[in-house]
Amino acid sequence: MNPQAKLIFTASLLLGTTITISSHHWIMAWAGLEINTLAILPLISKSHHPRAIEAATKYFLVQSAASALVLFSSMTNAWHTGQWDITQMTHPASSLILTSAIAMKLGLVPFHFWYPEVLQGSPLTTGLLLSTIMKLPPITLLYMTTPSLNPTVLTTMAVLSAALGGWMGLNQTQVRKILAFSSISHLGWMAIILIYNPKLTLLNFYLYALMTATVFLTLNTMKVLNLSTLMTAWTKMPSLNAMLMLTLLSLAGLPPLTGFLPKWLIIQELTKQDMVPAATTISLLSLLGLFFYLRLAYCTTITLPPHTTNHMKQWHTSKPTSVLIAILTTTSIALLPIAPMILTII
Repeated sequence: MNPQAKLIFTASLLLGTTITISSHHWIMAWAGLEINTLAILPLISKSHHPRAIEAATKYFLVQSAASALVLFSSMTNAWHTGQWDITQMTHPASSLILTSAIAMKLGLVPFHFWYPEVLQGSPLTTGLLLSTIMKLPPITLLYMTTPSLNPTVLTTMAVLSAALGGWMGLNQTQVRKILAFSSISHLGWMAIILIYNPKLTLLNFYLYALMTATVFLTLNTMKVLNLSTLMTAWTKMPSLNAMLMLTLLSLAGLPPLTGFLPKWLIIQELTKQDMVPAATTISLLSLLGLFFYLRLAYCTTITLPPHTTNHMKQWHTSKPTSVLIAILTTTSIALLPIAPMILTII
């Protein structure tokens, strides 16, 4: 892709995200979401492969429908209350439609079917954008409308997302699909705590984005798209492979790594809110996700002989990329000791 075009699309992504997260009027928030959607489409389909074109088409249709629902819910709320302010979403029907629209944009169950297919058809760098930056505006809208949301609907979606995200990821061999179902499972953790402590949702998202960025950048450097390639990646750069294994274990939520921190805080908060059954259920369901994370981590330690001599060549990564991956990996596995400071903030 032309560097100038890539720069324009990236700037448009940042612009759309900034407009949405800083707006108080529903029309401005909707405009930001539309800018985001239009900016990411060329990045998804830049390879011109039929799979990429299919992914871009699916993404466009789903996001257009979700944006239309956002606009419809805001218009319905304005019709009944006379308010266009995002924080004044007080009409029950409008709130329910908005929850469905945001769930569709995020890929929460039962609106998750498009997400693994789109991520599988996208390049790894675009998949990183879809898994992190593109989720920030919808999560911000949920954060701003928290008092009006239905707790039962959100809890149901959260538990189903944790269940299906873990269950569907068990039999996958494509790394991008595994990360897609991982994202769905993590969204369940974010949704279940949103009503009771919205700041924990944001903390969970930030840490998830940090760990996911590490995984995507490492896989992109290693040119890994499936488990068979991952099994021979040790021949190229063992140190990078070891960092990937630790990051995957952190993403799984194993103590004492960073990924354990949001899960620990969420379970603690749910217990305080007398939501012990929900906390127990989502904790047990996260064991499904733990299984395929452990499988991914195990694949990074297998020493299978490479199929060709080309696999024995070392990677030649740029120094800024190596430094960035090292910094992200360090923060992805070593933030748990500062948990007391984070607790004082939230």
